[in-house]
Amino acid sequence: MKTTKFTTLAIVLVAAMSFSSCNEKAKAETTVEKSEHTETVAVNETPDYFLLRPEVEKAYGYTHAVKIGNDIKISGAVSMDDDGNPTAVGDFEQQMKNCYADLEKVLKHYGCTFDDVVVENVFTTNMPKFLEVAGYRAEIYKKQFPTGSWLGVKELALPEFMIEIELEVHKAE
Repeated sequence: MKTTKFTTLAIVLVAAMSFSSCNEKAKAETTVEKSEHTETVAVNETPDYFLLRPEVEKAYGYTHAVKIGNDIKISGAVSMDDDGNPTAVGDFEQQMKNCYADLEKVLKHYGCTFDDVVVENVFTTNMPKFLEVAGYRAEIYKKQFPTGSWLGVKELALPEFMIEIELEVHKAE
């Protein structure tokens, strides 16, 4: 009985600490090495939000990218125009190229390139077609390929979308 109470108490304490840390401002620890000792400095980091297509993103309820410290999370890019209408309908390869073109705009906004990408996740409704044209990625990632996943999905936000690509970036300063 004492073990069960202790386990329950431990779970409650861990949950309470997790919830309270979510309510604090984002902080990162930077380790600075000086000759014989290591010093840890806490740094406040405020998220920087970027809207590629503000009206579309507000209508759908998302932000295209968020930068916190040296890390940037980029929402999935799809082949759409500035009004949110699907483009290159039925042309898988062009949709993929349009996704990368939008992602490049976000990367440039933050002073990054595809060399700074550490994670790339591809969602597609047609995996065999993606595998046929995936070689195009070698033109995008010239230094090295990022980690990530390729996922076949039933559908994306609109039926005309055949591919969506999201990125995570680490920009060393």
